[in-house]
Amino acid sequence: MAKKIVGLVAFLALFVGLPYFTYLIVNNKIVIGYNIGYQPDQPIPFSHEMHAGNLKMDCRYCHTAAEQTRHSSVPSLNVCMNCHNVVKTDSPHIQKLSEAFYSGGSVQWEKVHLLPDHVKFNHAAHLLSGKGVFKNGGERQACYKCHGVIEEMPVVYQHSSLSMGWCVNCHRDPEYDAPTNCSTCHY
Repeated sequence: MAKKIVGLVAFLALFVGLPYFTYLIVNNKIVIGYNIGYQPDQPIPFSHEMHAGNLKMDCRYCHTAAEQTRHSSVPSLNVCMNCHNVVKTDSPHIQKLSEAFYSGGSVQWEKVHLLPDHVKFNHAAHLLSGKGVFKNGGERQACYKCHGVIEEMPVVYQHSSLSMGWCVNCHRDPEYDAPTNCSTCHY
């Protein structure tokens, strides 16, 4: 009896599981070593759908350093409190934000878009390049390429694999004419 069960499990794994797993990889449903769909729990819920979508806030209002530095930066609590000093102050989530602000603390947000330590991504270089999708599409269009349509996400998740191949495919596209030498991203 035990041999039949082991045989059935092996058969299913080989002829059902393996083809299904292969299908998922080939169709980019899962990427080994990458985090498409990664959506960590945050200490305070934050909806880009509400802020960037419904309220039409520009990405740069919160991510102030994106055009000046490599990092887009997580907003300081000052930025949040510009509005939430008076907006939704009775919300337990906003109260948690206020407590951190007024105590001089911080909120320990979980990073969503993960890159290996040996890769350097420069937000400013991409936003200010004036090439391709950045030229005529506006600032949000520039963010979409890597981050997806952020203003439709109630909870942000990693939209793209951000793998070397994924990045290089974009850099090789004649529309973007971006450098492909190693030191562009590895320095």
